[in-house]
Amino acid sequence: MKTGGQLIVDALVANGVKRIACVPGESYLAVLDALYDTDIDVLVCRQEGGAAMMADAWGRLTGEPGICMVTRGPGATNASAGLHVARQDSIPMILFIGQVQSEAREREAFQEIEYRRAFTEVAKWVGEIDDPARIPEFVTRAFAVATSGRPGPVVLTLPEDMLTRSAEAPAAKPYQPVEGHPGPAQVKRLGEMLESAKRPIAILGGTRWTAESVAEFQRFAERWKLPVGCSFRRQMLFDHLHPNYAGDVGIGINPALAKEIKEADLVLLLGGRFSEMPSSGYTLMDSPYPHQTLVHVHPDSSELGRVYRPELAIAASPSDFVGALEGLTPASEPAWSARTEAMHAAYRKWSTPPETGPGPVQMGPIMNWIEANVPEDAIFTNGAGNYATWVHRFHRFRRFATQAAPASGSMGYGLPAAVAAKQLHPEREVICFAGDGCFLMHGQEFATAVRYRLPIITVVVNNGIYGTIRMHQEREYPGRVSATDLTNPDFAALARAYGGHGETVEKTEEFAAAFLRARASGKPSIIEIKLDPEAITPTRTLSDIRNG
Repeated sequence: MKTGGQLIVDALVANGVKRIACVPGESYLAVLDALYDTDIDVLVCRQEGGAAMMADAWGRLTGEPGICMVTRGPGATNASAGLHVARQDSIPMILFIGQVQSEAREREAFQEIEYRRAFTEVAKWVGEIDDPARIPEFVTRAFAVATSGRPGPVVLTLPEDMLTRSAEAPAAKPYQPVEGHPGPAQVKRLGEMLESAKRPIAILGGTRWTAESVAEFQRFAERWKLPVGCSFRRQMLFDHLHPNYAGDVGIGINPALAKEIKEADLVLLLGGRFSEMPSSGYTLMDSPYPHQTLVHVHPDSSELGRVYRPELAIAASPSDFVGALEGLTPASEPAWSARTEAMHAAYRKWSTPPETGPGPVQMGPIMNWIEANVPEDAIFTNGAGNYATWVHRFHRFRRFATQAAPASGSMGYGLPAAVAAKQLHPEREVICFAGDGCFLMHGQEFATAVRYRLPIITVVVNNGIYGTIRMHQEREYPGRVSATDLTNPDFAALARAYGGHGETVEKTEEFAAAFLRARASGKPSIIEIKLDPEAITPTRTLSDIRNG
């Protein structure tokens, strides 16, 4: 006989869970007590949204479900921000929520919410465990749902009295990932389509990739001289300095790359959904019938034909699909080799930052310095805002599992993701980029980094405004500034107040030394860059946008 709390933890151990993020609550004290007797690392966070985003980052970087635990009511609703990121980004995650006691259900008891009604839109499955004897069943299903097909978040709610009741239950067993394999006829058909193409391109996205499958696809692209783009915030899926890399298919796409996609006669869409941001508002391919010949490979069959009707639809994860390509070789030298070289050259030019701009701090030279002085395996994290353009456009990702950024466009993601990444990979450098607005949405998780001695380096690009909204505002309502100005703290002093290291950069030439001091400190660090708000994009100022 074991309590529900013990059975939950036994199931986590059986499924190989090594770490969880949580904000403690009285509703699941029995689980916290059972965790005391395990080797699972528990990161105690400062807000449930940050905890859920940490779990998302673990799922994003490992492919295994990230685990988060929060209490009922406001704790759970705070965590919903991280659920939304995991849902839109197809990240495996399990959120455990302490629930009110069974006898108080449906009375609007203290902090009660009916989660099956509240969270269905942002979770693959929402379940509530009423009987502790069924815990192995529910947890096994949660892992299976989170990782199968299109991965995503699962919510399990835990009534407080269920966790303290004892029951006999079968020993939990680890989950088995469900894989889908392409048929030989489908692979043969792909080869025939490539042989007859004149202007093909591959666009990589989604999840369920591994370092091995990334390397295997690179070899496939080399054999076929195939130009390869990476979908929005999935840039770690192809080496940016490889001669086949064509660029980032995301917000603010290189116009030359957008033209190539529109004029392609064959698009291999591998792993992703090609949703609003990577498709430039569904303009790069027509919906529902693309004028390009479309080959769509996705692990969830329900995504195939949902927005775009493909000529060849293959239900398989990227890893399984790529494994079947080993013997697929062109009969002769592909006719588009020169085109691929030209597309890579266009990317190299596009990803070279400008040297000048308004104000005393120039982000272009700063990005050049980072490129020259940061290891290839460094992990970059960020949330959302115009500042992120400097990372997405000008940082050249070289390796798998070096990026954690929300395709959902959620602000506040970068810092908790950096904390999670450093806990997962303490031997690697982790750099978080954040805007001043973005940072303060989950900036309190800097305290979590200090508590667990996780020396992340956070670059806060401070321009005193909600930059992206201001940019749109100046374009749509020029000169009528409303609700976009910010008053900020001294971010370097804030870092020191938390027990970390702080630096302030007010001139371009100050950045290198500030970064090196932050790295040498061995502490979580904030480097505040005071950027002129006119420097709203790499190529256009606020005044340019305001004046049309």
